[in-house]
Amino acid sequence: MKVVSVSVGMPKIVQTPNEGFVTTAIFKDRVDGPVSVGELNLDGDAQADLTVHGGWSKAVYGYPAEHYEFWRAQYPDKELENAQFGENLSTEGLVETELYIGDRLRIGTAELVVTEPRMPCYKLGIRFGQKDILRRFTQGRRCGFYFAVEKTGELEAGDEIEFLSRDPNNVSVADIFRVWVQDKDDHATMSRALNVEVFPEDWKEAFRERLERMS
Repeated sequence: MKVVSVSVGMPKIVQTPNEGFVTTAIFKDRVDGPVSVGELNLDGDAQADLTVHGGWSKAVYGYPAEHYEFWRAQYPDKELENAQFGENLSTEGLVETELYIGDRLRIGTAELVVTEPRMPCYKLGIRFGQKDILRRFTQGRRCGFYFAVEKTGELEAGDEIEFLSRDPNNVSVADIFRVWVQDKDDHATMSRALNVEVFPEDWKEAFRERLERMS
């Protein structure tokens, strides 16, 4: 398992056909060499709308480089390169079905913990230049994963990814995405997710409300 590329970007204003002028940080540029990992961001990176992006649970966004073969087949006329989804880390060897919420990893000298899947928003449509990516992203279940930073440090492309611990509740990133968009009555998975310490409180509250309605 390793980091294929590292990308960062600051918020900028872009003009869109439907939404007019929009401030977004989904456009990222690849970085060569070591990058500092802070408590809330990689150095040179930021989020435009902190009400839905960023914060401790979304400090770093990772996306499997292996998924790009699927997306190139979906969009054969587009040149899709790493960071197309706004990810900070394009990874090799990490997939949503095998990565658990609460897993702790070391990359370079930084230590990260998996917190939640990425849910699509309209800015992904801006990045792709077409709105159907939101539907395809949801249906494809290739969502990537957010990390919180447990120990600041440095990382760079080519760094190995090492598991420090696996969460015993065995709730995968894919499980959370699946329960949110399809299997909304999966009592067992939602109950296990509530036991994961680092699973964000807004997710837990939504699952508690579902479980109460079911009971």
